[in-house]
Amino acid sequence: MADLFDYLHWRGDLTFSQVPPGPVDALIFSALSYLTFRGSVAERPDIPISLQEASEEFFTGCDQEDRCRVKVDLSLLMAASETKRFGNTLLLQYRDILIPEEDTQFAAITFLLDNSSAFLAFRGTDYSLTGWKEDFNMSFQESVPAQRLAAEYVEDISLRYPMPLYLGGHSKGGNLAVYAAAKSPAPIRDRIRAVYNHDGPGFTSSVMKDPGYLEIVPRIQTIIPQSSVIGMLLEHEEPYTVVKSKQIGLLQHDFYSWVLDGPDFVPMDRVSEDSKFLDLTIKEWLSGMTNQERNEIVDAVFDLLAIGEVNSVFDLIHPKNVRTYLKTLSTDGKLRRMFSEEFMSLMEAARKTQLALEEQPEQSADETEKPGGS
Repeated sequence: MADLFDYLHWRGDLTFSQVPPGPVDALIFSALSYLTFRGSVAERPDIPISLQEASEEFFTGCDQEDRCRVKVDLSLLMAASETKRFGNTLLLQYRDILIPEEDTQFAAITFLLDNSSAFLAFRGTDYSLTGWKEDFNMSFQESVPAQRLAAEYVEDISLRYPMPLYLGGHSKGGNLAVYAAAKSPAPIRDRIRAVYNHDGPGFTSSVMKDPGYLEIVPRIQTIIPQSSVIGMLLEHEEPYTVVKSKQIGLLQHDFYSWVLDGPDFVPMDRVSEDSKFLDLTIKEWLSGMTNQERNEIVDAVFDLLAIGEVNSVFDLIHPKNVRTYLKTLSTDGKLRRMFSEEFMSLMEAARKTQLALEEQPEQSADETEKPGGS
C-alpha cells in the first residue's frame, strides 16, 4: 500500500508549475511544519532558504530527534528535500510560539512555490501540556490564542507576498488554517485557492455563522481517516473525504498510515461505526454542559495534571506522577466528586447515543456526510 514516501518517489520530479499542489502535497507541507527549525530558517525569517538547504542545515549537529514530533518526520524532510518538487521550494516566516501561562501553542511556516504561489502550513498540537489544554479550550471559547495568531499570520504573509495562497495543517493545524482563512479580510480571502484540513477539529456554532467562514467553505478540503476521532470533534459545515488507513482506532490520526493510490488518497465510503459513536457521544456529553462548566472541568483536569512533574504529555503516565494524581484525588473531595459526576454524565451520553443509533435506519453508502453531524 502506497504512502507519502511512495508519492515523493512517484511525483517528486514534477514541479508545482507542472502540477499544482493538491491534498497530498498539502499533507507533506503540513507534516514539515511539525519540525522545530533553528539556524537560518528561525534566525532570518525574512530571507528565503530552499528546503534542500534547510534540510542540510537541519541535519548538521546531533539534536535532530529533539526537534521532531516522531522520527519518521526526519525521514520525510530528507526525502522531500531531495525531490525537485519540494527541494526547490523556499522556506520563510517560520514562527514558533509557546506561552504556557496563556495556554498558547502556535507554529507556522510559509513555502514559496515555483508556480508563483505560497503555501502556509500550520503546526498541529505538539506534545506540550499547553498545546493540549488549548485544544480543549476550543470546545467552549469562541477563539483560542493559536487561532488568532494564525489569522494574524495569514494577514502578515499576504501583505508581504501578494500572490495566490494555499493554507493547510494536520490536526489542530487544520483547524487553524480554516479559522485563519475565514477571518481574513475579503481581499486576502479572495486570493486563497484552497484550505486543507487533515483530520482537524471543527468549530463552535458562533464561528460557523461567520460570513467569512461560510464564504470559504467551498474551498475547504477536509480529509479524515475512517476511524477519525479528532477530525469529527465540534462542528463542520463542509463535506469531508474519508480515506483508508493502515492503522486502527485513534492510531489512524497518524497521517503516515493513510493509504495512497497514485496522486490521491484511497477513498472510503464513510467513517466507521466506532467513529460515529464516539463523535455523537462526545457531542451529547458536551451539550449537557454550559461553557462555564466546560471551562471548570478543563481547568480542573489540567490543574491536576500540572501537580506532577510534567514537561510533555509523555510524562503524564510516569508512575511517580500517577501516584501524585491518585493521592490528590483521595484527599480532594470536591475534585473527586466533579470527576465522578462528569464520568457518569459521559456514560449516560454513551447510553443515549447507542439507543439513538439503534433506532436510526441504515445510511446508504452514497449519502453525503458532514463531519460533526452538521
